[in-house]
This record gives sequence, C-alpha cells and structure tokens, in this order.
Amino acid sequence: MASPLIAQMTRLLIQGGRVVSPADSLDDELDILIEGERIQRLGHRLPADGAARLEVRGQVVAPGFVDIHVHFREPGDLVSETLETGLQAAVAGGFTAVCPMPNTCPVNDQPALTRTMVAKARQIGLARLFPIAAVSLASQGEQLADLESLKAAGAVAFSDDGRPIKTAALLRQALRLARRLGTPIIDHCEDPELSAGGAVNAGPVAGRHGWPGISNRSEEACVARDIEVCQAEDGPLHIAHLSTAGALETVRAAKRRGLKVTCEVTPHHLALTEEAVEQYGTNAKMNPPLRSAQDREALWEGLRDGTVDAIATDHAPHAPQRKALPMTQAPFGVIGLETALAVALQELVHSNRISLAQMINLLSVQPARIIRQPLGRLQEGDLADLTIFDPQLEWTYSAARGFSKSRNSPFEGRTFRGAVTATLVGGKIVYQRR
Repeated sequence: MASPLIAQMTRLLIQGGRVVSPADSLDDELDILIEGERIQRLGHRLPADGAARLEVRGQVVAPGFVDIHVHFREPGDLVSETLETGLQAAVAGGFTAVCPMPNTCPVNDQPALTRTMVAKARQIGLARLFPIAAVSLASQGEQLADLESLKAAGAVAFSDDGRPIKTAALLRQALRLARRLGTPIIDHCEDPELSAGGAVNAGPVAGRHGWPGISNRSEEACVARDIEVCQAEDGPLHIAHLSTAGALETVRAAKRRGLKVTCEVTPHHLALTEEAVEQYGTNAKMNPPLRSAQDREALWEGLRDGTVDAIATDHAPHAPQRKALPMTQAPFGVIGLETALAVALQELVHSNRISLAQMINLLSVQPARIIRQPLGRLQEGDLADLTIFDPQLEWTYSAARGFSKSRNSPFEGRTFRGAVTATLVGGKIVYQRR
C-alpha cells in the first residue's frame, strides 16, 4: 500500500508520465500538479514548489479506472470477500471507483443498506464506492423496489444481477422510472428456462466431459426481450457481461436505431474460450460461461467498432472450499480486479486489436458515463483520481499474493506484460506497487 508520508501530502507533483485522457483528446508527456483532492495544473516541467514528487517516466497516467460490475459479498458472505478486501483489490488493479452489485445477504434493496455501504467505504478510504441497488424487492422479480429512495441514498444504477429481471412487465416499470430518474437499469441476461441446470458453455468441452451446457440462445433471447422493452419505454438499459456474437449483434442493431442501450464485456470473456475450463476447472466457471473462439472474436470486433461500451470485471469471489466442489455444484464466478488491466493490455493493446486510448476509454471514460458520474477526465479542477501503470512491466500473477480473500482466478500463474504501479483517489496515493 502507499507510504503514509506520501499519501498524506496535500501537494503532489507527478512527473514525466505519458498522460492519456481520451475524453480530453490528451496524449502527451506531462507533469500533473495535485493540490488537495484536485488537479491544479497540467504542463511540461512544472516547478515542484515544495510538493512531494512521484517520478513516473516511461509509465502511463490515465483517468482512474471505473468498474461498474463487482461483487464484494458484504453483507453476508464475509468468508469470500469484504468491502475492505474488495476495495484493496480494486485499487491494486487501478480502479478508483467500483459499483458493487446488490446480490448480498440481505439483498441491497433498502436505502439504509445503501447508505451503510457508502459510509463504510468512505471510512475505509480506498476506492470510491457507488452501489448498484436491486430492481425488485429481494431481487425476486415480484415487486419493484423503491428506486427513487435508493437513488437518493447513493445508488447509481439498478439490477437484479445474478438473475435476469424476471418479466418484461417488471422491466417496463423499471425502465419507465429509470428514464425519469436518469439512472440505468442493468440486466443479467439469461433465459432461466434455457439455461436451467447448465454449468459451462453448450459446446465441445461440455460434450467431452458430460457437463450440462448453457446455450448462446439463453443470453440472446433475454437480450432480444430487453431491447424490445427498451424501445417501447425509451429508458436507459445496460446489458451486463455480454458474451455471445448473437447478443452483440442485437445490441449493435439497437444502437443503429438510436436506442438508449449500452453493454459491457469482461476481461475473461475477451481472453479465454470454453477450453479454459479443462485447464482451470471450476476457477474458469462463470455465468455467462466462457464461449467459443468465434464468440470471442465477435467481442473483439465489438470493441473495435464501438458497440461495446465498457470493460467490467464481474469480480465474483468464492471461498476455496466452494470452488472445490464438482463442476455441476460449484458456484459461478471468478475474481478479476487485480488482473483486468494486464489482461486488457495483453489481449487488446499489445496484440494491436485496439489502441491504448481505446482501452482507457473502455475502462474509465465510458463506465463513468454509464453511471453518470463526473469522473474519467484529467483537466485542471477535476478530481485527482488517477491510474498509473507501466505497460511493459513483466510479472506473474499469483492469487495467493493478491488482496482479495478468494483465489478463484483462471489466470493463476500467467505471466503478463503491463502492471499498475500506483493508484490515486482524491489526490491520495492509495496503492503503490512494491
């Protein structure tokens, strides 16, 4: 973590980094002078004037990354993760703001719980926390939660994540209200009847091992339903962890029609295919499952042409004893906060699929826009939320040496090129790589 001396300085000069801020059309070697929690000046060879200095030559300085899809398990499953360990993992991964999903125990469907989460995260003092509250009471899909009160308490979006919004009628109500509140509805798209009992992608790997499969059709049918309702209600809809070529094409067509729809993809769906389950077992089991190579290529194209709006980790920790269960019984989900940047660099930037600026746009600018927060820019007067990384630094990932309480990663033992070196939130260094 950060040196207490540096973290408490009220003036900090970040020197010599490549400052890349897509929203500001900025890509230049600059110094950044921070005073208090905001950026005071950007320029060439700024005088220190008594400020502490952080030398970052050869590194990239970007607007702080924003993860709009995480699971921190608190309240409830503190064995797998807590707010504190989740936030530690977040800043180690370069995320200055995170949005925890509501499928905790109890479900975050009450303003008091939303306020408690925000207050505790502020007390911890690492990444900013913007809760996503439930669309329906207890996420059961029967009755709409009090979305207006939840927003007033700090919720930035609504979702029944872990399960789809149960009916088109409920989604219509939610989108109608979301349009008035200016707050997106986020849906985990699967048709429960089509995916029931499935453990991995319905493909060759499932066939080889006799595992029940989850077909692409499950996701695509739900996305199609949601798009039709979105068109009828003109409300802000966001599709979580999109994973199939067909679902992506439905979103692409909706955008061409001018609908208020956005979508995200995860690093693991960009890096891995269904074959990874054979190597990593249940640590590569997630929902939606890893898909075919053709689906992965479609997601890459969606990043290139702008159909995909954001990269989100879907960080989903589970205690080792739960992931040790057989494939059909182990829970869905993998951790991803501490590997997201490295995976994105390796699979997208170093492989020349997208530019560095495009990657930063997907990790910072666009997620901030989706949740309608004034983040993702580096201008004088802006909050000094910064992600600093060395795109060439080689390292090998070990989940056991990470900050998350859980170890369920499909990237265990992988050597990457590119790592976060420092994370600043409100002008304070909350993480430094040692």
